[in-house]
Amino acid sequence: MVVITLIGEHQAKKGETFIYRGPLTECRDCKLKAVCFNLDAGGRYRITGIRDVKHDCRIHEEGVRVVEVEKEPRKGALPQRSAIEGSTITFEEVKCKTLGCVNYWICHPVGLEKNMKFRVAKIDSDLACPEGNRLVAVSLE
Repeated sequence: MVVITLIGEHQAKKGETFIYRGPLTECRDCKLKAVCFNLDAGGRYRITGIRDVKHDCRIHEEGVRVVEVEKEPRKGALPQRSAIEGSTITFEEVKCKTLGCVNYWICHPVGLEKNMKFRVAKIDSDLACPEGNRLVAVSLE
């Protein structure tokens, strides 16, 4: 499903992805806030189309562009016992002290915060954990 939103002129490039962090307080009086704030906080989106319409903006120097976006599934790591396809989970980062681990960014995904709710869309693969945790990579919606 295509969703229309606004994004800074410099960020408006087809194929680019971004994480929507939520509404800004500086925007509460803007007449276009309903279009900017129509995304899910913490959601990862890919720009699929750029429209010719441009608007002035208090936040973005060059203004904002109307774009079409699609929400992308998020990757994350879950303990094997919690990874049930189709289940709804409350996200918690894996407790880990190994910063150089190849799976670090799957276990600590950017934009996902503690207590956010997700549905486990797909179980991808087992992860090798240097700390001995039994983890699987999953796609979250």
